[in-house]
Amino acid sequence: MLSILDLFRIGIGPSSSHTVGPMRIANAFMAEVCARFEILPTARIRCVLKGSLALTGPGHGTIDALVLGLSALRPEAIEPDTRKEVLERVSSTKVLRMATGGTIKFDPARDIVLRGDIISDLHPNAMTIAAIDAQGRRLLEKEYFSVGGGFIATAAQLAAPAVGDLVASRTEVPHPFSSAAELLAICQEEGSSIADVVLRNEDAHRQRRLTSAGIERILVVMSTCIDQGLQNEGILPGSLQVRRRAPELWRKLKAAPGANETERLFDWLNCYAMAVNEENAAGGRVVTAPTNGAAGIIPSVLRHYLAFGEKEADLQAQIRFLATAGAIGLLYKQRASISGAEMGCQGEVGVACSMAAAGLAAHWGALPEQVACAAEIGIEHNLGLTCDPVGGLVQVPCIERNAIGAVKAANAARLALHRTGKTCVSLDQAIETMRQTGLDMSSKYKETSQGGLAVNVVEC
Repeated sequence: MLSILDLFRIGIGPSSSHTVGPMRIANAFMAEVCARFEILPTARIRCVLKGSLALTGPGHGTIDALVLGLSALRPEAIEPDTRKEVLERVSSTKVLRMATGGTIKFDPARDIVLRGDIISDLHPNAMTIAAIDAQGRRLLEKEYFSVGGGFIATAAQLAAPAVGDLVASRTEVPHPFSSAAELLAICQEEGSSIADVVLRNEDAHRQRRLTSAGIERILVVMSTCIDQGLQNEGILPGSLQVRRRAPELWRKLKAAPGANETERLFDWLNCYAMAVNEENAAGGRVVTAPTNGAAGIIPSVLRHYLAFGEKEADLQAQIRFLATAGAIGLLYKQRASISGAEMGCQGEVGVACSMAAAGLAAHWGALPEQVACAAEIGIEHNLGLTCDPVGGLVQVPCIERNAIGAVKAANAARLALHRTGKTCVSLDQAIETMRQTGLDMSSKYKETSQGGLAVNVVEC
């Protein structure tokens, strides 16, 4: 079983699959280069981006991410000033500084090649990196895949056989589950909530206090991201010249605290979700929940309904919310995909909506069966949602789509709490439907900017 701390990953915007993933791939490759060659004979690094990484990579920050990753910077720890300094230095000197102290020539304009015409059978987010010596010989060449949510894999890992419905894992947990049906059966047998089952599984990865500390760190980053998004104004980077809207909405909400609740029913959720995704679009620090493109939904629901309180009782409630949401996210990761390049936006915003609905339902006291129902409603009404970013940027329709997803999540939780008896559609059936829909969906609508709004909206 994966850990929920693998699912909720701290990184930088604008994309988990096109920014965080490539950065981690570059980290892994350079670490192997340094480990293999004591006297570094590498004279040049060459990267070939394929499929969706090539088609929307430039707008998704992939070029900069590779430069930063090859420079041994990690997405969860990078600081804005360091990021700017490294990008400017590599741009001017055309040289990478190695962690071991050496240097390698690297000109992004020459050494990063875009091949959108090459689509791998294993995953549409493919990348090849090669270390080349002074004579032009390839010392090391590897193909990697950025498979969504910041997760990365080699060809061998993607081709590895599964064990039943579970991909072989290095961590054995007390309550493994590969379906919602199995998870609910465990809850019934143990008399436990979904959060309890997940947290006991997390105990197999690390001590409980370390899990709690890890989740609290995630909560801090989520909350900070909202706060920054409510304060930072101006125009987002890129050709669309999109103006940040969250700060103005925030001021309006604060100026009218006693306004008719009917008029403000969705405004708070909209405001918080857009704040996060405007920060993401600007390259800020966010949490994959489960992806960057859908990063605003869970924090928005948390902020509005749990208020990110600092008291111990509040922290425990937030931990249980994320543990429940994480369980649902793991199901999608195991049984389908959270990659927009594979599933379209149903695999990002749809999954985030499903996760947030489950977490909120649990917070409101739902039984495990009702939590699963909330998750099912959350995804059912996002099935077929396409990923068609205008201009290859994670802005239109992505920012508003998170706001809509947050509102849908709250409504899904409410509907589930009112439901009694057996549902017509199970969560497992809904996840399988999403998977099949994603496979059937044309590549034009899966993070390639070759269809939908991306071709029907003239860039400003």
